[in-house]
Amino acid sequence: MNVREFLMDLPSKISPEAIEGKESLFHFLISGEEGGNFTARIKDGKAEVIEGLEDEPKCVIKTSDTVFSKILSGKQNPQMAVFTGKLKISNLSEMMKFAKVLGLM
Repeated sequence: MNVREFLMDLPSKISPEAIEGKESLFHFLISGEEGGNFTARIKDGKAEVIEGLEDEPKCVIKTSDTVFSKILSGKQNPQMAVFTGKLKISNLSEMMKFAKVLGLM
């Protein structure tokens, strides 16, 4: 599964109960051939992902498609990617609130 497929498929993997009463907006800026810009919105017990950037994000995630794919496959530790600058997260506390729900941990 490539990065785009993973992100676009996120809403079907998230349980409404897991996000009930929670709200956030993420921008994913993924460079590379399989990358792109994506907005992930969590609101009113629903999750949606669209291509492109909309509204003001609470958290921006920047990385390459290669690094993101390695994180998804377990070949790259996300914390090490942050420490080495391969993965940039603008609001780490917001990301930590939703990382498990988004399937990134």
